[in-house]
Amino acid sequence: MTLKMDVPGLQAFLARDFGQVAEDFRVERVDADGLTLRLRVAERHLRPGGTVSGPSMFGLADVAMYLAILSRIGPVALAVTTNCAIDFMRKPQAECDLLAHARVLKLGRSLAVGDVMIFSEHQPDPVARASLTYAIPPK
Repeated sequence: MTLKMDVPGLQAFLARDFGQVAEDFRVERVDADGLTLRLRVAERHLRPGGTVSGPSMFGLADVAMYLAILSRIGPVALAVTTNCAIDFMRKPQAECDLLAHARVLKLGRSLAVGDVMIFSEHQPDPVARASLTYAIPPK
C-alpha cells in the first residue's frame, strides 16, 4: 500500500488546518501498519488525582485515527468521526507523554474503521483502547 501523506505532510496539515491543537501533538511514525501520535502532556491535560483527563485521551485517539486515515486518502479535511467508543483501562502517569498507536482496519469509499491503543510513555501496558469510525466525503 502506498501512503499519500508522510510524517512531515501530516504535521504540516495539522499546523495549517488545526492550528488550535497542533502544538499538542507530534506524529512519531506512519507506515503501512498505522500511525503513532504523541500527546505532549501539559498542565491543561491533567485532572485532579495526578492523571491525564479522559477528554485529552479521547482527543488523542480521535486525532491519531484521523491522521492514520489521511495518510492513506490524502488531506481530506472534511472526513469526520461518526462513532467512537473508548475504554479507560489504567491511570496514565501525569508526568509522561501519551503515545497512541492507530491502525486502520477497513478503508472503504465512504467509511473507515480503526482502533487506537494509548500508552503512557515508558509503560508496557495500555492505558486506553478506542474503536473509531469515520465518514469520508465523496470525491
